[in-house]
Amino acid sequence: MLLTLAHIGPRLNAKDEFDILTRMYLDRCASFAKCETQAFKTEAAFLDLLDQTKGRTPAFSILLDSRGKTLSSEAFASWLGARRDGGAQHLVFAIGPASGWSDEARVRAQLLLSFGPMTLAHALARLVLAEQIYRAFTILSGHPYHSGH
Repeated sequence: MLLTLAHIGPRLNAKDEFDILTRMYLDRCASFAKCETQAFKTEAAFLDLLDQTKGRTPAFSILLDSRGKTLSSEAFASWLGARRDGGAQHLVFAIGPASGWSDEARVRAQLLLSFGPMTLAHALARLVLAEQIYRAFTILSGHPYHSGH
């Protein structure tokens, strides 16, 4: 399974502290799934990626949106495990533009996911998402990283 952590906005500088930490968590996920990051200048460019993704099954898009579903770490792990075990080839987690996702993008998403009603800086949201993906994999594998608190 391939996981893509995408965002709408400029490519990040290799010295960006948030990006360094985000990549650290994605690197930790390597024993569970292949992970990559991608930056898109516009929402339209991101939607084009979804249209062009090849594979047995279409890419499964998960958009971070304040109006989305909130999940506990355990529920998120269960959701991720169900996609993995169901044969999903490509999960695309995406953080949208500063103005939020368009109605078209939200309708196309298979899941709208929210970290709650607070607004987070996009770089911080990427870091939290990467950590939660790693945490989900450790929950699924029984690794002691997640202590349940």
